[in-house]
Amino acid sequence: MFTGIITDIGTLTAIDRHEGGARFEVQTAYDLSTVDIGASVAHSGCCLTVVEKRGDRYTLDLSNETLAVTTLDNWRVGDRVNLERALKVGDELGGHIVSGHVDGVGELIALTEDGDAYRLKVRVPRPLHRYIAHKGSIALDGISLTVNEVEDDVFGVAIIPHTWTHTTLSDRKVGDKLNLEIDLMARYAARWRETV
Repeated sequence: MFTGIITDIGTLTAIDRHEGGARFEVQTAYDLSTVDIGASVAHSGCCLTVVEKRGDRYTLDLSNETLAVTTLDNWRVGDRVNLERALKVGDELGGHIVSGHVDGVGELIALTEDGDAYRLKVRVPRPLHRYIAHKGSIALDGISLTVNEVEDDVFGVAIIPHTWTHTTLSDRKVGDKLNLEIDLMARYAARWRETV
């Protein structure tokens, strides 16, 4: 489990694609002596397992399923990646509960400055749009955000300057794809409502 509070921006340093998926190498500022082999780390919202470590880099194995349902298949060497280590009991819950299981890929359709902040509008694939609520939580590329507006399959979020400069959102442009994870409570509430 994660909170959607990004704690490092890593760099993708190597990609090895093969029939069974891919192997990625990520460079990080994390002290890797505190990251166990088998540890879960969220990579722009996608929970992946550390399988090897070397210096300031670690390796991940990705299945074809992960590549098919996230933005990770489009990543290239040199890309910056939002990172968050798994939540520990007793850690501060600064964002919202995030599983690291990407529900779908949204498209950034508008990006405008709003004073020192930014406003983003994202188109969501159907039927995920029904789980997004005004003032609800959403994770975009692993970042915990509050939904400011919803109109059909498009929602908007406001990005404060700190989030803009301490995540990869500042790298994004209109037309880019974003990993999205809907709020767990919204998902279960909607499912419950469908069954009663």
